[in-house]
Amino acid sequence: MKETDKKELPEIYRNLCETAEKMRQNSYAPYSHWTVGAALLAENGEIYAGCNVENAAYTPTCCGERNAFFQAISKGERKFSAIAVCGGNQGKPAASFCSPCGVCRQVMAEFCEKDFCVLLTDGKNVRLYTLEELLPVSFGEELSGRTSYENV
Repeated sequence: MKETDKKELPEIYRNLCETAEKMRQNSYAPYSHWTVGAALLAENGEIYAGCNVENAAYTPTCCGERNAFFQAISKGERKFSAIAVCGGNQGKPAASFCSPCGVCRQVMAEFCEKDFCVLLTDGKNVRLYTLEELLPVSFGEELSGRTSYENV
């Protein structure tokens, strides 16, 4: 993990963080009041954004990170470079670093390499992780017998 001021990041990563911060405003979180925005960078430079959408039944709830991934995947993307995540209490600035849940980490493991970059932003600073740091023992291709997602 590396922590840095957002201003010190390359422009594409700053844009990714700012997109994630803006996406929090679109969250639908009437139950937890915890809003999350995410911005996913495809290898071709395209950015896909998502936010969390809650449901009274809880299990149909979908995190912002997965919303961004599913949007990209539905448009044919399969290769990704980084994701920025920003979360916090509804109506307030991000107060801490919001890390992806285990389900989101597993979705990342399905489509990304171990060195996939995960940026957690509080609006000013950014913590950078690799997917391997966040999910050191993933359930993936080595367990399913696949050699890569491209062979599916």
